[in-house]
Amino acid sequence: QVQLVESGGGLVQTGGSLRLSCVASGRTSSTYGMGWFRQAPGKEREFVASITWSDGSTTYAGSVKGRFTISRDNIKNTVSLQMNSLKPEDTAVYSCAAKAVRVGPYSYWGQGTQVTVSS
Repeated sequence: QVQLVESGGGLVQTGGSLRLSCVASGRTSSTYGMGWFRQAPGKEREFVASITWSDGSTTYAGSVKGRFTISRDNIKNTVSLQMNSLKPEDTAVYSCAAKAVRVGPYSYWGQGTQVTVSS
């Protein structure tokens, strides 16, 4: 089992920045990579960004590319999401997730952290 705990959410004005962190514990060696997802009220959950533990390869959703940066700390088993130039449409509950293999579902999820961007 893998446990994930997010932190760093909050309220910020348009154009501001926030940094989210996700600490993984348990059988983290069994995971291939990590991802961030978000879900706004009344909308489906959507992919934000992902990173692999091994070589740090990253993938971003088009809506956040150039504004958000995902990074990982293999020693601390932590994945972070630096969010800059935030927009009201970035308001959502952000969750981190872990996957065991390159092609496969995200099997482990954190509880989520609220990010609210005021206009």
